[in-house]
Amino acid sequence: MPKVHTALGFDFGASSGRAILGGIEEGRLALREVYRFDNIPVEESGHVCWDLPGLWEHIQEGIRRAAAEGGFDSIGIDTWGVDFGMMDGKGKLMSLPVHYRDERTDGVMEQAFQRVPAQEIYRRTGIQFMRFNTLFQLYYLTQHEPQTLKQCRTILPMPDLFAYLLTGEMHAEETMASTTQMLNPYDKTWDTDLLRSLDIPTGILPPLVKSGSVCGTIRPGTVPGLALEGIPVIHVASHDTASAVLAVPSQEPAVYISCGTWSLMGTELDSPAISEEAFGYNFTNEGGYGGTTRLLKNIMGLWLIQESRRQYAREGQSYSYADLERLALQAKPLQSFIDPDDARFDRMGDIPSRIRAYCAETGQHVPQDTGEVMRCIYESLALKYRYVFGQLQALAGRSYPCIHIIGGGTKDGLLCRFTADCCGVELCAGPIEATAIGNLCAQLIACGQLEGVGQARALIRDSFALKRFAPQGSGQWDNAYTRFAALLERKV
Repeated sequence: MPKVHTALGFDFGASSGRAILGGIEEGRLALREVYRFDNIPVEESGHVCWDLPGLWEHIQEGIRRAAAEGGFDSIGIDTWGVDFGMMDGKGKLMSLPVHYRDERTDGVMEQAFQRVPAQEIYRRTGIQFMRFNTLFQLYYLTQHEPQTLKQCRTILPMPDLFAYLLTGEMHAEETMASTTQMLNPYDKTWDTDLLRSLDIPTGILPPLVKSGSVCGTIRPGTVPGLALEGIPVIHVASHDTASAVLAVPSQEPAVYISCGTWSLMGTELDSPAISEEAFGYNFTNEGGYGGTTRLLKNIMGLWLIQESRRQYAREGQSYSYADLERLALQAKPLQSFIDPDDARFDRMGDIPSRIRAYCAETGQHVPQDTGEVMRCIYESLALKYRYVFGQLQALAGRSYPCIHIIGGGTKDGLLCRFTADCCGVELCAGPIEATAIGNLCAQLIACGQLEGVGQARALIRDSFALKRFAPQGSGQWDNAYTRFAALLERKV
């Protein structure tokens, strides 16, 4: 039997992060959360940014606590996609990484299309168009801050930036690089011709490495007072969704919803699905662990509930998530809906007021209280999942009898119930900590504790309780879906 190996996984979400120790004990994957922290953006030079010094302190504290819990044999980091740090010629960070929700890229995507048509960009990259993709963040810099780009020597995606701080090595892991909309999805190389077409310098791109490769070892002095030299830092599937998909506990090809701040709905394929139909649906072909393709759609997720809760708190109303779910259940069902992906909902601020404005503009019942707002959000998410589920099955050329929901959204029983009923298929919920589990499993594979993905997924099925929701009452959802689909055809 291989030596028992303890892995330390850092999982950074858009609003919080955690450090989790994991290893195989008595045939099961055992997890211990040693540290959890908030990920709160800051402002710098008029932009919403990530608090990199604060996040680095959290990494150091997580390492200290893991060491106090008995230590670890490897470390891996996953984060959200698209954002990056800019390094100067001395290897120093030039400024705080800008947050994808910053408004600097408003309208930039459309400007880029005047240089390179959207169809051509999609043909070359297969990536869903979102205004904050790395490609458009860099194009913004070419137009508004060209001197910043001239001073930059390397850009590092967020997990690779943290890995650099740990090891001193600069790379870009493939699953994360695929989120940039700058990678050739077939040969996994940077599309330098596309970048030159947009005047983006190609010399700032770091070398690409595969998921599961070793980045380097922790440098001396990384955490004062701790001797950590020689511990390997593993390039896990460092895009958080790629790690989460590795943890989908299915033996067969499956549809998953990785549900957190965002909802990522998709399936795994052996090769990219880039077509006119996929372009029309705006699906993405991102990299998966082991060179697979994650054919998926980014859908707004629990952000709508999280930011609404923050707005209510700003107004002096303190609700728990359980309170919001209870109020939603008390409201009349299927009265009014929103498109969760309407641009007005992806920015910080008063989401409930924007929901009421959307409903008024579309001639629907306007939610009058907190319960009706929450009910509108829950039902709209379930309906959007059904909409994308149909597109996904058309692109994959097959039907799927089950949807796996993984991540934090598995704790939301109301959303799970609505999704099963609305989509008319069984829903399997779990595991909750899918992203961290995928991170840890990638380390265990790299270090010889697991033979591959199949064995990892079997281990996950044996280690974590899964909850199943059978569909009920689809008739009323069918009528609601007809109204919802018509709503999406409207320009609001």
